Amino acid sequence: MLYAILCYNAEDVVMSWSQAQDDAVMDQLGVVHQRLEREGKLGPSLRLMPTTAATTLHKQKDLVIDGPYAETKEQLLGLYIVDIAGLDEGLAIARELGKANPGGAYELRPLRLYLPGVDMPATESA
Repeated sequence: MLYAILCYNAEDVVMSWSQAQDDAVMDQLGVVHQRLEREGKLGPSLRLMPTTAATTLHKQKDLVIDGPYAETKEQLLGLYIVDIAGLDEGLAIARELGKANPGGAYELRPLRLYLPGVDMPATESA
């Protein structure tokens, strides 16, 4: 079952890390990444550019603005796609990632693939 693990944190805090601090966090996350890769569970993962690089389209108004959609203390900074048995395993992975990367929150959301013309089964939560 595919899950997205969405990574939220205070962007101003993360972006203020020194290169050495950022490298240390990425090294710790790398341990988790390598294990998930060996187990065939890690799909695409990415780190988003800062919210200053974001552009948002407000659909109802057809209004384009600079920046993220919502003004919040924590921003979506990245995500993982994992192929796991279910929510319990996802929570275990999120806890492991959380030990390596201080602060913020992880949102877990089951995915449903959209492939035109292909009937895809729903996940357990859909």
